[in-house]
Amino acid sequence: MFFTIQQAASIVSAQIIGAKDHSFSQLITDSRTAGFVTEGLFIAIKGDRHNGHLYIHNLYEQGCRCFLVSEENETYYDMNEASFLLVSNTLEALQKLAAYKRDLFSIPVVGITGSNGKTIVKEWLWQLLQADYHICKNPKSYNSQLGVALSVWQLKEEDTLALFEAGISQPNEMQKLEPMIRPSIGIFTNVGSAHDENFVDKNQKITEKLALFKNTEHLFYCKDYLDLDNEIKKQKIKSKSWSFLTEADLQIKETKVQQKDTLLKAIYKNKTLQLLIPFTDKASIENSIHCWLFMLHLSYSNDVIQHRFSKIEPLSMRLEMKQGINDCLLLNDSYSNDIHSLAIALDFLQQQKKQNKIIILSDILQSGKNKTALYKEVNSLLQEKNIQHLFGIGPDILSQEAVFSMKKTFFNTTQDFMAAFKKEPLSIKNSLVLIKGARRFGFERIHQLLQQKSHDTVLEINLNHIVHNLNYYRSLLKPGVGIMPMVKAFSYGSGSFEIAAALQHTHVNYFAVAYADEGVELRKNGITTPIMVMNPEVQSFEQLQKYQLEPELFSFSILEKIAAYAQENKQNHIPVHIKLDTGMHRLGFEEKDLPKLIEKIKQYPFLQIKSIFSHLVASDDAAFDDFTKKQMALFETMSQTVARQLPYPIVRHICNSGAITRFPQAHFDMVRLGIGLYGVGANADEQKKLQHVSTLKTTISQIKKLQAGDSVGYSRKGKITKDTHIATLPIGYADGLNRKLGNGIGCLYVHGKAAPIVGNICMDMCMIDITGIEAQEGDEVIVFNSAHTLQNMAAALGTIAYEVLTSVSARVKRVYWQE
Repeated sequence: MFFTIQQAASIVSAQIIGAKDHSFSQLITDSRTAGFVTEGLFIAIKGDRHNGHLYIHNLYEQGCRCFLVSEENETYYDMNEASFLLVSNTLEALQKLAAYKRDLFSIPVVGITGSNGKTIVKEWLWQLLQADYHICKNPKSYNSQLGVALSVWQLKEEDTLALFEAGISQPNEMQKLEPMIRPSIGIFTNVGSAHDENFVDKNQKITEKLALFKNTEHLFYCKDYLDLDNEIKKQKIKSKSWSFLTEADLQIKETKVQQKDTLLKAIYKNKTLQLLIPFTDKASIENSIHCWLFMLHLSYSNDVIQHRFSKIEPLSMRLEMKQGINDCLLLNDSYSNDIHSLAIALDFLQQQKKQNKIIILSDILQSGKNKTALYKEVNSLLQEKNIQHLFGIGPDILSQEAVFSMKKTFFNTTQDFMAAFKKEPLSIKNSLVLIKGARRFGFERIHQLLQQKSHDTVLEINLNHIVHNLNYYRSLLKPGVGIMPMVKAFSYGSGSFEIAAALQHTHVNYFAVAYADEGVELRKNGITTPIMVMNPEVQSFEQLQKYQLEPELFSFSILEKIAAYAQENKQNHIPVHIKLDTGMHRLGFEEKDLPKLIEKIKQYPFLQIKSIFSHLVASDDAAFDDFTKKQMALFETMSQTVARQLPYPIVRHICNSGAITRFPQAHFDMVRLGIGLYGVGANADEQKKLQHVSTLKTTISQIKKLQAGDSVGYSRKGKITKDTHIATLPIGYADGLNRKLGNGIGCLYVHGKAAPIVGNICMDMCMIDITGIEAQEGDEVIVFNSAHTLQNMAAALGTIAYEVLTSVSARVKRVYWQE
């Protein structure tokens, strides 16, 4: 959905400086992770610590031509191809754009607010309703003044429902969010103490939040929050309610908490209903009931609701659990630190099996309460949840030491705690440890200190460089040409979800995976971008539908099986992709198959063709250019033959990484980006324009001095002919270090100097010759990086960079960097 600069100027009442003939479809607010810049409008936002105007020239160099600014600058006139929209406040102008786009849609829009649970309710509703709706929603917790605007801008013509959460921390903020969301349906999750300090009282905060629902047809809420209930009645907001305590539209009559789930019994429209949910903590029960009432309102049968709740999955939004030292389990929750979120974290803590429970807790900031009263309330919570030992950090909690009744130890600062722990373990062993701290206390250092040390070999992935490489290839495309990153094979060994999450932020059009389970993992981790599955299997058909994955059809056999599944399960819309064989002779329909293929497509109209594509054999090799051009010509003919028989438009794509730069005439509607995304170019010129993404490194475990006549490793293959210093490293062929690199074929790098691999590479270790290199045990050793490249290692092995990168095993820890 494109907007012209003149349209935008009218919407936000802007003065146009420069060109007036540009248009845009994407919004860019962060130059470091800018997506499709040639189709983007950059919003130069000014804050207390940043100024987006400083990055305008850089984005112009990348190809961006549309800018929303609040500072006039003479240099704008030097960028004579650019269009500048000059306004007094760019954030407010962005919100006007979002509100305008929202008004273009007449679909149901659900607005969700409350003190806690907004993101959980939104994400659970998405899980529960995605089978029936094409849903637009906030990514993660994008519920701020900026986040809501960016979320609403994601609305597409195919969306049939929107779920938008809204968060405020002070008065008058909701009045800015409401026009952007303009919900037709509302959910008010609960009333807690978060941000109390910024409001006169609880009633003012409730009134401010209710401003989101001034035009809703229905508001769903819990009547047990009496102040909220009174205000809703006072404002005469049309609503539906639920309650544990009193008569309501959905009255909960019994809550039976069991070992791993909770059975709810309720009355709805004079009927007794029950729902078994896979949660036991209070917050999840409350969030589940909101979703239950909402689905009942939408006329779902209770049987369907129960079936979908049985498959609902908990979200790892902010609380993570990892193995710690001294047989501890660590729960890291440093996202926020108020009484309500503390109660939620403690509820989660209660579900774990370890008996000994410890909390490391910082000062609770900006609660708006008297310190003594606040920490007495904290003490009551900790007692209720059977916390055996409190470690308090911060001057406020230290000053209230006397109010705590359990075993307790206090420190003034995080550094003091860490120093004390390094001297002795402070009784932190064989326990469940909740780390709960306000951000400014830097509790990530405590988490790192207590975390179980992992394998010393790591693969570092630079997400900024991934985005840079994506944008390089995008700069070669004409406006409107889409891009499909390949995230199959664990994203070429780099980590599928982490890479996909970074790329989704840049508005890629599709992802491609090899198998359904790869797509399922992406969906479970919040990836909403369409996903094509290149090797669908019969046993994965249910997962394809459940997680909205789109299979590739490459044979009549797989086509018939997909069609049979759809008919058996009464599915009337199955998005699929047609693979044509133009010369690879691996998978795909050949030209002689097209009449029958067209007949089958017409026979099964529920098969919605999303794209037609083919695979080039040797697009990166000039020696085969004639063959590549024949493939492209055949694809043009075959794809058009099919497309002409369809009553709707489809996307065509054939270019892989190598073809994007070498054959721009064949970009068609979309291109597929594979190894180029990970910094491996098709030729030397292209390589110069890409940035290195992956660094595989390890450390020296031990150094030995050997004499002539000694040997190293299995089968005595490493013969020592002179005094030699040998370093043993914790990396072997089980980690992905190919055995063919042994016996001097390959080198690793210590302090920039080459160290040949000596003897056979073992499963978990290898040995290198560091004679003449100053090194100590624990020093870093590079396997490959920007200076010692994947391509060089591949050449030594007589293989390709793909194989080297995808060989790095899953046991090697991935570390992701983003500047």
